[in-house]
Amino acid sequence: MQTLKTNRSGIGVVFFVSVALTALVVLWGAVAPKNFGAVTNRLLGYVVSDLSWFFLLAANVFLVFVIYLALSRYGRIKLGKKNDRPDFGRLSWFAMMFQAGMGPSIIFWGLAEPLSHYVNVPFGLAEPGSDEAAGVAVQYSFFHWALHPWAIYATVGLAVAYFTHRKGEKALVSAIFRPLLGDRVDGPVGKTIDILAVLAVVFGIAVALGQAGLQLTAGLGQTFGLPTVMLVHLVVLGLTTAAFMVSATTRIEHGIKWLANISMLIAPLLLVFYFVVGPTVTQLNVLTEGLGDYLSNIVPMSFRLDAFDPNTDWLGSWTVFYWSWWIAWAPYVGMFMARISRGRSIREFVGATVLGPSVVSIIWIAVFGGAALRLARDGQASAIAETVAQSPAAGMFVFIQQYPLPILLSIITLVVLWVFFVASADSGTVVLGELSTGGSPNPKVWVRVLWGLLLAGVAAVLLVSGGLGALQKASVLTGTPFAILLIGICVSLYKTLSGEHVPPAVEPSCSRATESEGGEPGDSDSEGSDSGNRRIEREEHSDERVHLP
Repeated sequence: MQTLKTNRSGIGVVFFVSVALTALVVLWGAVAPKNFGAVTNRLLGYVVSDLSWFFLLAANVFLVFVIYLALSRYGRIKLGKKNDRPDFGRLSWFAMMFQAGMGPSIIFWGLAEPLSHYVNVPFGLAEPGSDEAAGVAVQYSFFHWALHPWAIYATVGLAVAYFTHRKGEKALVSAIFRPLLGDRVDGPVGKTIDILAVLAVVFGIAVALGQAGLQLTAGLGQTFGLPTVMLVHLVVLGLTTAAFMVSATTRIEHGIKWLANISMLIAPLLLVFYFVVGPTVTQLNVLTEGLGDYLSNIVPMSFRLDAFDPNTDWLGSWTVFYWSWWIAWAPYVGMFMARISRGRSIREFVGATVLGPSVVSIIWIAVFGGAALRLARDGQASAIAETVAQSPAAGMFVFIQQYPLPILLSIITLVVLWVFFVASADSGTVVLGELSTGGSPNPKVWVRVLWGLLLAGVAAVLLVSGGLGALQKASVLTGTPFAILLIGICVSLYKTLSGEHVPPAVEPSCSRATESEGGEPGDSDSEGSDSGNRRIEREEHSDERVHLP
């Protein structure tokens, strides 16, 4: 029974409550930043000291869950109806997902994190500044940017895509819980879930956009000598806001898709250039050895806490912060992934959202992080490590100064970063519009513009009040309750999938299956041999629905 009303545009309690709560938190941080920082510090200390085990276990559960679904018989299930076909080509599809999931952040931390771990080695596993420290730095950078974060995104994206495109539910996090909660998802319980999802999205995006904004300003300072003062921060933020407001008034097919395609053209060229002019052999060695260290140690790293003497400072600054940040960002990235993934199979979705982006992230870190570590090891660029320690945002641009054509490359890097920034903010307005207006597939332009302005306002107020660090802590705190919801999402999705009738894969020797962009031979919608076609067709028509116990 619908207990909380909304009007025809979907504007209702979720919209007004989430906007009000966001405004109150920002106002608190602006008016009383010391009190805000003290409270968030106490809460963060509790989360890191008492709940680190929960974040590590939860992230592992999500990774195992999505891999199991992809490799099991459920991997053949289509995220859509029988005749649905993908809306985007594979390259555009992948580009939009990657820029939504990691865009500005991988540019920010792909170089800064390995250098940070090089001088502050995780868990004291090596002597700082040693060859062993460099290896551990690469290993943990891969750990934080591959598989686990993408599995967190894929968990939400897979559930939303399945329930929306295949089962006809609204694009809401609360709708995923219908198999567990029944009609209560239409009442206060469901509204509470959606409000929590909106807040997670707001704070998750704000962290990424805040970091990207700082890096843009730092890059302008390093490249053109502009002062990195607050006025420049606000001008950069204002120009970027204007850009993604223009993009927000267009359809995804024209705005976000266009920006994502641009970024996926420029970024690889930047990557190839630094691979060619950089220490190529070292970068290949870093990629090979780092990948081997990562894969051979992924289980110990995934569970390591130093139980009897936990290094809570390092855990809170890195692994726990990252896992909670990815979880807080998961409603945004997951819902956007779901929106553009109609017609894909579960197996294809997991491959494109977990394996593909992990490979790209690993290569990026190996090229940029490996080159920076080589410079640091040779003593040619100690300024890079010092700069990263003081301002990670400027590290990339100090690194660029060590190579030919520094001005041109700095400008190209700024363009890539800015495009990622704009596309991520634009994607965020789409998701916030959907979540706050009852799952509307095409939220009103004014709703998207309002959320864009609110996101810009959050970033501006926090920059003025010096609250970006507090916002990172708020992201951790927002991610904590949503991690519990994510576990419920796994249970609800698996319960529903277990009621699906999945036809067995057809042997290639007796099939005349046809491939399309949305499927493959053996897919749940593939046709079998002449003798089996009619039987499989009847089963698909009669068992398209979900059978709940």
